[in-house]
Amino acid sequence: MTDIAAPAVPREPIGPQPADSGPLPDATLDELAEKIAVETEIVGLGESTRFSRETFTVRDRLFRRLVERYGFRALALQDNAAVAARLDRYVTVGEGTAESALGDAWRPWRTVEMVATLHWIRAFNQDHSDDPLRIFGVKPAQAQPADYDAILEHVHRLAPERLVDLASHLEPIRTAHQTDEHVQRVRGLHPGRPFADHARDALALIRSLPDIDDAIMDRMRLIVDFHERSVAGQGSYTGDAEVWADTISDYQRRTGRRVAFWDGIAHTSAAPATLGLAPERGPQPSVGSLLRERHGMQYVSVAIGFHHGDLGVAVVPEPARDLIDARLGEVKLPARWLDLRPDDMRRRWDGPAKVRVISGVYDPSRDAAEHMAVASLADAFDVLIHIRQASPVRWLP
Repeated sequence: MTDIAAPAVPREPIGPQPADSGPLPDATLDELAEKIAVETEIVGLGESTRFSRETFTVRDRLFRRLVERYGFRALALQDNAAVAARLDRYVTVGEGTAESALGDAWRPWRTVEMVATLHWIRAFNQDHSDDPLRIFGVKPAQAQPADYDAILEHVHRLAPERLVDLASHLEPIRTAHQTDEHVQRVRGLHPGRPFADHARDALALIRSLPDIDDAIMDRMRLIVDFHERSVAGQGSYTGDAEVWADTISDYQRRTGRRVAFWDGIAHTSAAPATLGLAPERGPQPSVGSLLRERHGMQYVSVAIGFHHGDLGVAVVPEPARDLIDARLGEVKLPARWLDLRPDDMRRRWDGPAKVRVISGVYDPSRDAAEHMAVASLADAFDVLIHIRQASPVRWLP
């Protein structure tokens, strides 16, 4: 759901090999893919955390089956249009490398596991050049680190006497492209002043200079927009749900492609949800809830969660008894899954529910609040996948 400061780790050998089979056997994944794909235009493959190798692997293996056997030909990611365009150029025409395409991507995507996925998509597209799999971002174009460099260089040439003042605003806030501002606050890394305020002051400074290039002004406005629309800037974890849902729906209707949407379960949920970290806000619309309104049951929501484990950045204990994760974990299998759509399963499992969410600001000491609450479990998720024990993803350098 959010970014997190990841520890530096040595780079591991990366090749086009498929992901590990994970805790669910191939036959189970085959059955799951078949059930998910029936009369589906868009499938939301949501994880309860972005930092588990096992949840990523299950999603990836399901996704590959949806592509190979059921004609899914688009992957929607929570990232901006420019980053997604670079990923798309890599998987379609082989421009650059998977690692370089991920260079400016949102931190949770910059993993060894994601590189393996991109290698697989590239190989698939080489074998299906007449019907390739495409990647697109759900966010509009956003500021990138290169925008800060271009602005500073331009002012250095045009008005060097203002450079120090400008840098005092831009240098602290560019760190949000590595670690989100709200995560910096939780981790005690934040310099203090809201980044959106710094961005607006930088814009005012740029506007005061004579003969500023229009392209530089456009870059500066993108930076302001980036910080105003961040979790910290908006004071909300829900993101721009309507904008993201519009992007996915418009893409699907314009292209006719079947779409897999990868994100956290708070975004893919097919029903509004209340976040345990912000209960005062009440139920908030999610991308998935808007997609369900627009596409009906042709939008399918899959939730992939886990019981406990060491995620590298935090050790997550066994869930509290009032979480659905605890009920799912009563059967002590490496993994299990439930299709909540049949009437008998809905009667057995439906009702108000709390589902664990491990975000970038997770703190084991407040584990009881790290969840999302929904009025109806079966309205929020069509399929539940529960993994017993999680281990960390492997970060790129």
